Amino acid sequence: MSTIHGTTEFGPATARPHYYSPLEAYWDAFREWRKRERLRTQLCRLTDGELMDIGITRGEIDYVATNRAIDPRGAVLAP
Repeated sequence: MSTIHGTTEFGPATARPHYYSPLEAYWDAFREWRKRERLRTQLCRLTDGELMDIGITRGEIDYVATNRAIDPRGAVLAP
């Protein structure tokens, strides 16, 4: 009896060259905007008490949604 150990990886036969596309940049910007809008909507739905629990106020919602990697209290969040 023979047992073969190991894996093989299958990839594309030829690598596709990646070209810069202005549409791709616009699409990425649109997706980031949608993420910010979703976060802003979710934060706006929270009560004032729930917002206090996570350490922000209603006035900081726009700031937090726009600067997701920065904590409004001054601490830097993990990406």
